Amino acid sequence: MQRDELADFLRRRREAIRPAEVGISDGPRRRTSGLRREEVAMLAGMSVDYVVRLEQSRSSQPSPQLLGALARALRLSDDERDHLFHLAGHRPPPADGPAGQARAGLVRMLDLLGDTPALVLSDLGETLAQNRMSVLLAGDQTRFTGDRRYLAHRWFTEPAIRAGYPPEEQAHRDRQVVADLRAVAGRRSADPVVGGLVDRLRAASPAFRELWAEHEVAVRRADRKALLHPRVGRLLMDCETLVTPDQRQLLLVLTPADTEARERLALLRVLGVEEFPTGASGGGGTAGA
Repeated sequence: MQRDELADFLRRRREAIRPAEVGISDGPRRRTSGLRREEVAMLAGMSVDYVVRLEQSRSSQPSPQLLGALARALRLSDDERDHLFHLAGHRPPPADGPAGQARAGLVRMLDLLGDTPALVLSDLGETLAQNRMSVLLAGDQTRFTGDRRYLAHRWFTEPAIRAGYPPEEQAHRDRQVVADLRAVAGRRSADPVVGGLVDRLRAASPAFRELWAEHEVAVRRADRKALLHPRVGRLLMDCETLVTPDQRQLLLVLTPADTEARERLALLRVLGVEEFPTGASGGGGTAGA
């Protein structure tokens, strides 16, 4: 671990980012053009004290998870992210592996979308990054580990997640999730990560096993769906999907489909973040599905 180089790199990257780039208001009393340490801590979900110790070369070796959070908070490019991992003494994660990071360009698009819910997903349904409105709508979906990272696994093994959808739409959602995973499995037929996920799902869920045997295939594109939010009720949302050229990551953007949804989304924006009730949208079944 190169503590001094790591400290200098983090400090310079923090000072190079304008607050507006990450959705933070640049008030008249601000004395620096870059981010404050407490703002980096907030964006990365870690303590201010740890950010200070990192920048003063006094920290223990940060974990890959912490480095990934810092890379997202500082809007690092793929090359900068890899450099960060090297300085901290870790092997950089593969772009499409379990610790994959959202592409820097897609993260910047999240910032630009502002009050429009949006998130970056891997092709296997791992949430790699979310903007604030996406968190308000669906909870923090980047926190999952193990098989729970994958949308299909949560959808078919955690029944409480279905509370995020009206009962009459859940069977259709079942087919959509399976058909999308089938398309990924076709593109990545030799990938043991995909094959292992499918095998574990077939063993864990009779419903998944039955639908998988039907061999339906459908790539995720534009969609309209009703979401049941525990605080503001039903929202009819249009979902637009933008896919990277290699089809490994996608940007999912959700916009209100009618006046009622627009008003309820505005109310949610005012209410801000509070803890989701158990089994509600915070379980990860709403906006990412």
